Amino acid sequence: MLPLISFVLVVILGLHGLIHLLGFVAYWPLRAVPELTYKTTFLGGRLNLGTAGTRLYSVIWLLVAIGFVAACFGLVSGREWARPLLIAVTVASLFVIALDWAPAFRGAIVDVAILVLLIVGPQLANLISPG
Repeated sequence: MLPLISFVLVVILGLHGLIHLLGFVAYWPLRAVPELTYKTTFLGGRLNLGTAGTRLYSVIWLLVAIGFVAACFGLVSGREWARPLLIAVTVASLFVIALDWAPAFRGAIVDVAILVLLIVGPQLANLISPG
């Protein structure tokens, strides 16, 4: 059984991943998402991906969502691949957020917090219970 704090962190990771589905829905576009207006230009209008590029961008949002959810299952089941996967999808999440920063910057805050916990967390655990 997971300790309460671990359970809460896994739930937050899973929710963060599911929120990435909004990017897929908005940029494919399957449905209007008020917070993520469909467009084909990113980086403040400096990068025009066109329709096909924007669909590829939406698929990356989908893959990140799947990656976060898979990492959650891996963490819960104690799989060694879960931590590297979580790092990879968190970095990918930062990438997709950076391209359309204004509506999604809050996700970057969550991503940075995840990376800090992944880097600092093990060191803190060693300080609290050495050896």
